[in-house]
Parts: sequence; C-alpha cells; structure tokens
Amino acid sequence: MSDSTATATQGSLLDELECAIQTGSAERRLETLRRITDLFLSDSNRFNEDQIAVFDQVLGHLIRKIETRALAELSVRLAPIDNAPLETIRSLARSDDIEVAGPVLEESARLTTSDLVDIARTKGQAHLIAISGRPTLTHPVTDVLVARGNMEVYHRLLSNETSSISAAGFTVLAKAAEHDELLAEKAGRRIDIPIKLLRDLLLKAKEAVRERLLAVMPEKVRNEVQHVLNSVVQAVGHEASQPRDYAAARRFVELLKEKGELQEKDLLRFAKARQYEETVAALSLLASTPIDILKPLMQSPRCDGLLVPCRAADFRWETVSAILQMRFSGAPLSTPELDQIGQEFAKLSKASAQRMLRFWKVRESTQASAS
Repeated sequence: MSDSTATATQGSLLDELECAIQTGSAERRLETLRRITDLFLSDSNRFNEDQIAVFDQVLGHLIRKIETRALAELSVRLAPIDNAPLETIRSLARSDDIEVAGPVLEESARLTTSDLVDIARTKGQAHLIAISGRPTLTHPVTDVLVARGNMEVYHRLLSNETSSISAAGFTVLAKAAEHDELLAEKAGRRIDIPIKLLRDLLLKAKEAVRERLLAVMPEKVRNEVQHVLNSVVQAVGHEASQPRDYAAARRFVELLKEKGELQEKDLLRFAKARQYEETVAALSLLASTPIDILKPLMQSPRCDGLLVPCRAADFRWETVSAILQMRFSGAPLSTPELDQIGQEFAKLSKASAQRMLRFWKVRESTQASAS
C-alpha cells in the first residue's frame, strides 16, 4: 500500500466509520468492524507502522461502540497477528471481560512486558490465568503472577514450559506444592527449578509423587538428585533416630521455671546453641505442650506443625526461626524458605493455634488411654 493509497484508504475508512456510528445500528457497526478487520488481515504482512496506525485509529473509534460479542471476535482474529494495531490490542487486553481480553493476553506478541505487568497487577484471576499460558513469559511478569495468582494460575504457569520463573517465584510455588500433589509434580518436572528447591520438594513429597518425578528426570539430574536425597534422608534419619534423654533436660528447665528464670529468651538461647533436649523441654513447659506431641513435630521435614505450639505460646518470630533452624543439621532452611514460613506464622492466629493444640492434647490422651 503506497502512502497516497494509505491516505485515500484512511479517508474512506473514516467516512465509513462515521456513517456506521451515526446510523446507531449495531448490525451496521458490526459489519463495518468485520470489513475493516478483513481489509487489514488480507494484507497485514505488507503494511508499515504508519499504515497500521490508520487501522488502529479507525478500530479505536469503532470498538468503543461495539458489543462484547463482536469485541471477543475481534480479539480472536487479531491475537495471532504479529503487527496487529497496537492500541487496539492494548484496549482489548485491558477489557474487564475475559472473553475480550483472554485471546490477546494469551497470544498477542504486541503486548510488552510493561503491558503484561500492569494488567497482572490490576486485573482479576481470569486475566492472570490467561497471561500465565502465553509463550516466553519473563521474570517481571511471572513474579507478579506468583505474588497475586491462585492455585489455577500456579498450575498453568508451571505447565507453561516457555515461562521463565525466578528463584523467589519457585520458592513460593514449591511451598504451595506441599499441599498439592499435582502441583508438586509439575514443579518437579521443570528443568529450571533450583536444585535445592527440587531436593526439598522431593523430600516433602509423597513417595508416589517422588517416584514419578525421578522416573522422568534425565539420568544425570536423576542421579544427582537421588544422591542428595539419600544423603539428606540418611542424615536426618540418623539424627532423628538417636535416643534422646529428656529427663535431665526436663529437670533442668523445671528448676529454672521454679526460680522464675525460664522465659522465652532462655528458649531462644537453647535453640541458638543447638541444645536439642533443652530446647524441646523448654518449649514443652513454655507452650504447655507434652514432649510426646513435640517429638514428631521436631522430627518432621515439614515446619507447619511446629508453628502451632509456638503461636499458641505467642513466641516472637526470632525464637520460632531459631527452633526451626536447629532441628536437623543435615537440612538447613534457606532464607526464602524462612521468609515464606514467617508469612505463614504471621497469618496463624493465637486462637486457632490454641484450638489445634487442645485437639492434639485430647487425641494424645485418648491414644495413651487406648494403649
């Protein structure tokens, strides 16, 4: 299309547009929209940016007067076009109606990282789900998707092999996967997941999920992961299986309590010094929790159970994190992991923790009576 032809076409299109808008007929506007779209698509690969701007101007006027069904149709038709009218694409992508926004959010190459980040920050979950399936997502976009998205967003994002996810993003996804076997499997299949997160994910996954993930890994990665898993499991298993004599530690902390010298700061001191028995005994007294309840919580690879007595006793996060860190020397928690657990601890109310603790005590008492 020459410049003179473009000018003539612009005048013709604007005249037709003005006529369509003035008639007030929805059918006429829809017919005009389809004609203009057909005209653009028929020769789109030959248009330069100035010529595309003509169509952008016309479509921009028209889509403000078009019903949702027609806009959704336009979105589907323009989404795969690499040089589609830019402002039209942006307008469609920002529609609150997902039928209109969805196709361009999933596919249009005209949307920039800045466009996607802005939409991901301001729109609802349906828009985030659409974005999470588009090709070649970058860290700035996926970080927002992980921060604001629900589990459906997480599933689609991990299934999208072309998406790039940051280490911080993977940390959040791996934490969410602790309660979702399918999500754990999808996270474990990602070739870009940091090896430490993969190790921790597999340690916390159920045996069936672990076996499926190991089976599909490349041999080199599988051997490396299996070696790390075996060493960690052996170290943790050995440490957890060591006989613990809590009697002396219990007598010691009870004496401190009688003197009025057993406080949270003493528990923190025991934990930082990695005095295992003293830590458990002090936690038992300060949180009013039997040692038999605390022992499996201290030995579990998961951390959420131990948060309950700590929140019930209203401990500070500094104390809780010290207890979590000293449990097993073979599997220290990373800073992102601690940050995520800290967020969970902050969300857990004291009342909820106390209710859960009462339930555990009743169950423990019932089981002891039955045996």
